[in-house]
Order: sequence, then structure tokens, then C-alpha cells
Amino acid sequence: MPLFNKIDKKLLRQRLSEDQTPRTTVSFYRYVQIADPQQYRDHLYAEWESIGCLGRIYIAEEGVNAQMSVPSNHWDAFESYMGEDPYLAGVPFKVAVEDDGKSFYKLKIKVRQKIVADGLDDSTFNPSHTGNHLNAEEFNAAIESGAIVVDMRNHYESEVGHFKGAILPDADTFRDELKMVEEILEGKEDQKILMYCTGGIRCEKASAYFKHLGYSDVNQLQGGIIEYAHQVENQGLENKYVGKNFVFDERLGERITNDVIAECHQCGAACDAHTNCLNEDCHLLFIQCDACKERYEGCCSDDCLEVIHLPMDEQRARRKGQDKGEARNIFKKGRVEQKIARK
Repeated sequence: MPLFNKIDKKLLRQRLSEDQTPRTTVSFYRYVQIADPQQYRDHLYAEWESIGCLGRIYIAEEGVNAQMSVPSNHWDAFESYMGEDPYLAGVPFKVAVEDDGKSFYKLKIKVRQKIVADGLDDSTFNPSHTGNHLNAEEFNAAIESGAIVVDMRNHYESEVGHFKGAILPDADTFRDELKMVEEILEGKEDQKILMYCTGGIRCEKASAYFKHLGYSDVNQLQGGIIEYAHQVENQGLENKYVGKNFVFDERLGERITNDVIAECHQCGAACDAHTNCLNEDCHLLFIQCDACKERYEGCCSDDCLEVIHLPMDEQRARRKGQDKGEARNIFKKGRVEQKIARK
């Protein structure tokens, strides 16, 4: 059987939009030594494709990082397989807070050097020597005690939702984020540090790295924002997170609270709906309200709006040799400097 899906993505998206199969969106990760990542990758693809799983999975010698959409009628088979897998048995699942079953349109499993691009040399420290894992109640208590809270996600993620009082570095990538946080926390080695991210994987590496740097009290939110949202709801705890949780799939976000703390990048109206520019040659990720979506027909600018109405041959001709660096940054709302979240 083929171990890649080569069907055009537009057709796959159309199929997904028409498919009424109930699905469960789940994410998980595990740092574990994998002897032959390519062989393991092919094995997983065959297993998961056979029961209709979709998703994005990265495999490296250091482990597995997965975000998946599993047909609900095959969940038992999926869970049974996971329980028997030598690398993934017992791995904690993070089930989506909001799920319409449309999170992924294909199954994509890639072998990479690392399951998260962090830019760190793992040979210089012990990545398994992570910080303390705190549940929602413990995390809330630590916040109330005055601990330093650091958002270990990118700026476009924290823009639509974050913990109250958290440090929100103006980072485009996790690699950049680590350097920024190192500068921000300099001189605070003896203070209590709380880290959080979407599902916990970035904090696994970050907490170990900062312990290596000499920080004595490093802590991370167990299961990330996803698990935190489930725990505060199930246990009736105070929710100290406001807004949405950005996710890296077709949904682009799941609502944690009703607070809308971001603004449309085109008109400034209250909005926290991310989208990608409809001009495929731009595909800029930005926030757009319904009014601007109608005005710009899903595009980020008048220039892109003009492009999508051109014949396809002319669109291709315009792309040749065109520098879009400036255009891609027009609506990139990174913060000019590191700030403290007030909302």
C-alpha cells in the first residue's frame, strides 16, 4: 500500500467538509529513543491509515510529536494499538477542548531531526531532567503565590489567549523564544518559574534547559493549556487563562473562555479569529473579522484581493521574481517589545 497521500489538498479539504464521520481530535508526545525513525514512521502510517486517522505527526530519534483526528468509531482500536506500541504505551492524551471533527484533512507523518525545532544542542544538558509538572490546581496556587509565569509559545498564539499576568515574549519561533526568555529571566535564577504551552511538549525541553542554566525552581503546566482547560471545568477551579488556545490544525483555535482579547489586523475591531490569506502565494496567517473577511474576500490586503481575481496564468507570471517579504509582514502583529499580559 502507498505510504503517502498524494491527493490534491483542495479535494481533500472538500471531502472533509462533506464527511459527517464523528471524529476525536487528540494530541500527544513522548521523548523516547527510536532506533529507526523511518521504519517506525512507515509502520505507523500503515496502522493509522487503515482505520482512517488523519493528522500531522513528527518522528525523530528523540521521540514522537502527534496531533491527530481519529474516527470515533475506531477510537477503541486506536487506543488498543497505542497500548501495545513499545514507544507509546501509556502516553497521556490531550483531547481537544472544542472539536468539530474537521481539524485535519490528511494523514502526514514526517521524519525530522527533532520533534520540536528548538535549536538546542541536547548533548550539552540532560533533556530528561525536566521541571516539576503541576496540575491546574497547583499551577493556580503557584500563580497566586507570585511566581513568574512565562508563555512558551509564539506571539501569534499568545495574542489571542494567555494566562493573566504572564510574560509574553515577542517570538516568531520556539527557537527564538528560548533566547528571549533567557534574557528576560536573567538574574531571577532563585525565583519560582512557571512555564506553559499548548500541550506541554515545548515546556518539556524548555524546563530542562533552564534547570541546566541554573534556575532552581522551574515548573511546567502538566498537559499544557488543553489539559488545564479540562481540569478547571471538571474540578470547578478558577480559570486563570483568558481567550482562545491557538492550535496548529485547520481549526486554528479553540475557545477556552468567552473573552476576546485580540483585534482584527485590518480594522482594529475586537476579534480573535485567525485565518490564512486566500491568495495562495501569500497565505499569511492573520486575524480577520467577519466584516473585513467580506470586504477583502478572505485576503490580507487589496493587493492580494486583486491577485485572486486574476486568471491563473497571470497569477503565476506575477509570482516570478516577486519579493513578498515586506507584504508578508504588513499584518504580522508581533509585539515591539516583551510585555506583561494585563487582560
